[in-house]
Amino acid sequence: MTIASETAEKSEDSPTVSNQPSHGPAQSPVRGILLLVASTVFFSLCDVITKHLTATLPAVEIAWIRYFTFTCIVVPVIMLTGGGGLFRAKRPGLQALRSFGIIGSTLFFTQGLRYLPVAESTAIYFISPILIMALSIVFLGETVGWRRWIAALVGLAGVLVVIRPGTDAFQPAALLPLLGATSWAASAVVTRRMSGSDHPLTTLVYSAVLGCLVLSVLLPFNWVTPIGSEIELATLMGLFFAMGQWLVVLAYRYGNASAIAPFSYVQLIWAGTLGYLVFGALPDGWTIVGAGIIAASGLYTAYRERVRMMQARRSLSDQAPDCTTRNRGRTARL
Repeated sequence: MTIASETAEKSEDSPTVSNQPSHGPAQSPVRGILLLVASTVFFSLCDVITKHLTATLPAVEIAWIRYFTFTCIVVPVIMLTGGGGLFRAKRPGLQALRSFGIIGSTLFFTQGLRYLPVAESTAIYFISPILIMALSIVFLGETVGWRRWIAALVGLAGVLVVIRPGTDAFQPAALLPLLGATSWAASAVVTRRMSGSDHPLTTLVYSAVLGCLVLSVLLPFNWVTPIGSEIELATLMGLFFAMGQWLVVLAYRYGNASAIAPFSYVQLIWAGTLGYLVFGALPDGWTIVGAGIIAASGLYTAYRERVRMMQARRSLSDQAPDCTTRNRGRTARL
């Protein structure tokens, strides 16, 4: 899970992708994929430490440590590189709304880790691409073909396989990462609504700073002083989170979103592996099957999004010669 809009679960939701400056680095899809995969390792490590800390620290405090560490890193870096203008947003209201969605997502997911294995929480959270699609229909008026509707239903079925409502295996806590995914999807829809009005780093800064400020208000009511190794682990968690965020930004500077975003599903593998190595929590068969269904649904959704974008570009290129011909005709008449 990331603050940056360019996460695994979106292809065109990413401001870093859609608004890449023309003077940026040359496209290198392989490098972008490797950077994105590396980011999933850091996020998985962050989630494992988060789960360990939830045994003694409140979710608000853990989330605050993440945001505070990231803010302390990203803000000075941007200021030192002469990016002071990036702190001015053209649509601050939408930036704030987006930030609130991400804060809610972080809190729900962190609280879910208190009760659920890392692999199960991660698998449920990866339903977010399907939720983004559904919310985009309602709030953005986007049209979705029958293929993506089927993919959405398949993804929902995968979530049901993981949480198994109505059975003895069902845990109400499984709704927490689902709520987190919904909050994240809402923030992604707001990102689309902004339509690249602000620089991607402006969006990143707003998310980090506002998240830190909001959680700082809640912190006095949810503070438990870390002791012993908790201090080192909390610091390490914040650093892993910041490193993952930065790698995501770099990944989408080198590669097109629709090409590299599907590789974020490799995080399901890291989540299951690290959850077993650290906590001895081996995902059961249902969780593995459900995670596979969710991943397949998300990958197909990303594929259909890529096809849709290619068709749109092809349509524009087909119209271009007609426009040129008409302009030439006007010139001749003049």
